[in-house]
Amino acid sequence: MANEPGIPTNRTPTLTDVAKLAGVSVATASKAINGRSEVRATTRVRVLEAAELLSFAPNALARGLLSGRTGTVGLLTSDLEGRFSIPILMGAEDAFGAGQVSVFLCDARGDAIREKHHVRALLSRRVDGLIVVGSRTDARPPLAGNISVPVVYVYAPSSDPADVSITVDNVGGGQLAIEHLLACGRRNIAHITGDAGFQAARDRAEGAAAALAAAGLSMVGGRPYFGSWDESWGRAAAHMVVEHHSEVDAIFCGSDQIARGVLDALRDLGRDVPGTTSVIGFDNWEAISAHSRPRLTSIDMNLKRLGAMAGQRLFEAIDGGAPTSEEFPSRVVMRESTLSVG
Repeated sequence: MANEPGIPTNRTPTLTDVAKLAGVSVATASKAINGRSEVRATTRVRVLEAAELLSFAPNALARGLLSGRTGTVGLLTSDLEGRFSIPILMGAEDAFGAGQVSVFLCDARGDAIREKHHVRALLSRRVDGLIVVGSRTDARPPLAGNISVPVVYVYAPSSDPADVSITVDNVGGGQLAIEHLLACGRRNIAHITGDAGFQAARDRAEGAAAALAAAGLSMVGGRPYFGSWDESWGRAAAHMVVEHHSEVDAIFCGSDQIARGVLDALRDLGRDVPGTTSVIGFDNWEAISAHSRPRLTSIDMNLKRLGAMAGQRLFEAIDGGAPTSEEFPSRVVMRESTLSVG
């Protein structure tokens, strides 16, 4: 079979070439390659050996037509900056495999009407499934209308518990941040965070309070300092904390943007970071955390892992499985803004 004559060497081999080399019809070769049960085991082996010998790769569109699938997935996001959607997309594409599935990325910009339009457009393209990425961790309504393909929600869960949602454990992330500061020898820890209207802010504060209580401590100031998610709030809040509570030796920030403002304020106040005051952020947004002065220790939500898991769960659903929702832990990425004083 290795020396079979009549097969051109100057073009990509076709299914017809495989069928000819295996001594079967094109229809039988197609069924064997696509795993159809009507083909005898010995015939399947012969066809697969011929395909391997010829380095035959089935055409993606042809495979899709045979299986009833298009090999495309829609990813719908409301994350304008791409801070969450881009790493999640990268993780999902890793799960899909290079060149195996095409992803259509649509930005709904937080607008329900725009979202409906994108969903209709994606369904009209006969995508095999949808991944919906939120811009915040609050539960969101399920996609409206008759959705004929599987849907997986990532970062922001669906408010319908029957839907599949892949999320981050933000309470655990808050605990992790405090445990890290405690391990660094800090005991007078303040928490400066974002808008209390965000579930993420409330969850991270809850985790922080629980970890402090477990160590027999409470937050400096007796409460989280809720505000906004930007650097200006970080600067203002840090000035307020230090002026009223000079004993503070660590600050857990609800986001890396807040943390950068805190670092600026501490520098202005003559506080050495990490010598006298440790600072930890949340999100591990490389644009900030890796370029702060000093570089910022931060809680990483493993968004690529979330995306990869969403892709796997979507595949399971497309294949007729019944995947379930999952919540994943974060991790500490250590940099120079925290230092053990033990």
